[in-house]
Amino acid sequence: MLKMISWNVNGLRAVRNKGFDDIFVSLNADFFCLQEIKLQQGQIDISFPGYLSFWNYAEKKGYSGTAIFTKYEPLSVKYGIGKEEHDKEGRVIALEYEKFWLVTVYTPNAKDDLSRLAYRQVWEDEFLGFIKSLEKTKPVIFCGDLNVAHKEIDLKNPKPNRGKAGFTDEEREKFSAVLRNGFTDTFRYFYPELTGAYSWWSYRANARANNAGWRIDYFVCSEALNSKLAGASIHPEIYGSDHCPVELLVDI
Repeated sequence: MLKMISWNVNGLRAVRNKGFDDIFVSLNADFFCLQEIKLQQGQIDISFPGYLSFWNYAEKKGYSGTAIFTKYEPLSVKYGIGKEEHDKEGRVIALEYEKFWLVTVYTPNAKDDLSRLAYRQVWEDEFLGFIKSLEKTKPVIFCGDLNVAHKEIDLKNPKPNRGKAGFTDEEREKFSAVLRNGFTDTFRYFYPELTGAYSWWSYRANARANNAGWRIDYFVCSEALNSKLAGASIHPEIYGSDHCPVELLVDI
C-alpha cells in the first residue's frame, strides 16, 4: 500500500514556521508532493531521513514551483511538460516507476480578472496531452492544486461564484475533458455525493472557520488504476497554508 500526499503550501519557507516538518513526519507518506513552494534553488535547507527530493523552481522569484519527496528512487524524472512557454514557471514534476507515473502539478490560476484564462485554456490542453503521452507507457497518477472546483458540490457557494476564477464554465469543462479522456477524480470515486469537503479557503471573512471553501486540490488517476484505489481523504485539520493536504491510498 502506498500513501500519497499533495499540498499547496503557499510558500514552503512560511509553512516551515508553522510546523511543516512535524506535519511531514506525522503523515509518513511514501510520496509527498508540494505546490507553490515560492522559492529558488539554495533558498532552503530541508531534508528528511529516508526521502529523496526533486525540485522544479520558477524563473520568477517567490512564485509557483513544485517539489516531491519520495521514499522510492524513480526510474526517470521529467521537469515540466516539454513546452518552453509553460516550463519556466516550475509547475510540473513527473517521476517514473515500474508500474506508474506520479506527477505533481500546480495549474495556472486564471486570476481574479480572468486575464490568464486564455493562457489557462492552452495550458489545460497541453497538460492533458502530456499526461496522455505518459500514459502510453504506463498508468498515471497526477496530483496538485488544479485551481478548479469541478462541480457545484465542490464549493460552498456555487451560485455567486459562477464565472469567477476557478469556477468558470471554461475551466470546469477542461476538467471534464480530462475525465472523459480516461481519468478518475479519486476523491469522488469514493465519495460521489459528499458535501462540505474542501481543500482551500480564502483568508477573508472567516472562510475557514465557517468552512466556506472550495475543493481545488486533487488526486487524479488513469482509469486502469481504479481497481487499485484503496482510499482518498482531505485533511482540513492541518493548518499552515490556505490549502490543506489531500491524500490517496493506492495498492500498487
